[in-house]
Amino acid sequence: MAPVPRRSAARPAITSTTRRGVRGGLAVAVIAATAVALSACTFGQDDVDRGPIDGGDFADDGCTSVVVATSSEKVNMLDALAAAFKESPEHAALDECATIRPVNVSSGDATRFLTAGADWPDEDTRRWPTLWSPASTVWTERVAAAASASLVGEPVSFTHTPIIFAMPETMAKALGWPDAEIGISDFERLCADRAGWSSAGKPIWGSFKISKTNPNTSTTGLSAILMQSYEATGKTADLTADDVAAAEEFSRVFEECVIHYGDTTGKVLTTLYDETQNGAGGSGYVSAVALEETSMLNYNQGNPDSHTVQPGETLTPPKEKLVAIYPSGGSMWSDNPITVLGADWVTEVQRTAGEAFVDFLATEPAQRILPEYGFRPLDESVPLGDLFTEQYGVDPAGPAITLPRPAVDVVSAALDQWTQIRKPSSVLELIDVSGSMDDGNGDGRSKLDGAIDGAQTTLGHFRSTDEVGMWAFTTGVVSSAGENLIVLRDVSELGSDRETLSASIDDLRYANREGTPLYDAIAVAYDEMAARAEPGRINAIVVLSDGQDTDSSISIDSLIAKIGGTSREGGDAAPVRIFPIAYGEGADTGSLQRIAEATGGQWFDASDAAKIDLVFASVINNF
Repeated sequence: MAPVPRRSAARPAITSTTRRGVRGGLAVAVIAATAVALSACTFGQDDVDRGPIDGGDFADDGCTSVVVATSSEKVNMLDALAAAFKESPEHAALDECATIRPVNVSSGDATRFLTAGADWPDEDTRRWPTLWSPASTVWTERVAAAASASLVGEPVSFTHTPIIFAMPETMAKALGWPDAEIGISDFERLCADRAGWSSAGKPIWGSFKISKTNPNTSTTGLSAILMQSYEATGKTADLTADDVAAAEEFSRVFEECVIHYGDTTGKVLTTLYDETQNGAGGSGYVSAVALEETSMLNYNQGNPDSHTVQPGETLTPPKEKLVAIYPSGGSMWSDNPITVLGADWVTEVQRTAGEAFVDFLATEPAQRILPEYGFRPLDESVPLGDLFTEQYGVDPAGPAITLPRPAVDVVSAALDQWTQIRKPSSVLELIDVSGSMDDGNGDGRSKLDGAIDGAQTTLGHFRSTDEVGMWAFTTGVVSSAGENLIVLRDVSELGSDRETLSASIDDLRYANREGTPLYDAIAVAYDEMAARAEPGRINAIVVLSDGQDTDSSISIDSLIAKIGGTSREGGDAAPVRIFPIAYGEGADTGSLQRIAEATGGQWFDASDAAKIDLVFASVINNF
């Protein structure tokens, strides 16, 4: 591939970490602030869509098998690196041949597995990892703190990617892209303007909408709130806790634009992609998404959720690409470490081969492979190649300014501040309690038990000032909400009612369980939430169902027309989005997906019913 221009020499360089890995304030603060959340929440599209462990060809080739557990977006790249390793001097120096085998395990799942102190949770011991490559050193630091430093060895970063704001090209051009410098302050001004896009000459586009991930479970989300504080203070280094405090009002206004807080950018990008492909080519779903540059490159190639591309799979690029906005005030970067695990199942031969592979990743032949998969090499002499061009929305010279990791107390202050200023939520949870919920979910519980446990566990996520309601639906019941509905709690400020609501949810174990009036229940819930929806809140319905609609008076097409039409006709200021959970193999996945898409929400796949706790946590992370 032909070389492309490199970034300016004046730009602060990103350097490779040592074998000690990154021990900076960002990682340590995330560990301290999210130790409890990490044990309950999901991290990454793979957690709910493809299972905690996926992939791996383990045909015996006569060589030592060296498994590397890695996040999904790096599986294809590591396959190519594994093939190149076989031809490298590092491999030739081994006493016996070794085959590197990438296995798709999300960063958060791997963190939980390693901190649990037990064996790797896979019946096939051939799939137990020698190497681990999460998306960020935040996760290796988590294991080092919660388990032991020796378990995660000595992580070393071998590639990196900047945090950017990706925008649909048409919207970016309205702000002067690619010629104008665009900063987070420009976004903040659009957020502060009640007329939204009107100030940019596009009143028909409505409000300015931002998508961000939850900083308590996402390094991208955490980087974004730190970048806001940098921007508000005008600093490019030496950010302090006082600076974060001074930036509170700036960040509060910025958060008002957030459509909802996703657990992964993959779900937001998939929704955007589907709307773009099914519409006229554009979408008003979101104006800007905070994400890693590599995720945008995947999107523009037709892989919005950054899944592992299978041999023979054809990707269809979106009708409208996203373009990278490298904030004029600077960007933070995500690193991608790899380490040989100090687990007792790793043999000495595997350890030696794993160390050889880590050494190989720092070599020029390995670094030249990285850009082909949307990652930037650490070796500054390696050209970025064809992906890092305007065709794919990228400026190879960006970002112009690198923002350093602040100290531990600064990151803690930013997380604490976000908890107070994040956009408030008003959420109605709607749970199917029909007869099929008595079926087992594969882990010794009934489906209803799993749903109850999931709903109760996530109550701690909400603030006392958030509004929370809880309904259930089946036939043969009646309540203040109408026939076939059980009202456990009307939507109102949660206050100190967590224990009371938890006890009410537990009462569902004894509820009448008959038919499934799914569409009718959603229609009534939507009317309830639309009537009380307010601008400045995340107004949402979470609906869990394990089966097909059997007893509704409204059809799926009429329901879609109702909820979609309301969203289009004046609902932009206070939209109500629906987040369905397709629970178990019998759930009506197609209808639930249509319902989510009609309102700009997201659907979640819990076809493996035993994972309902993880999926419920993933949904609630959006608010």
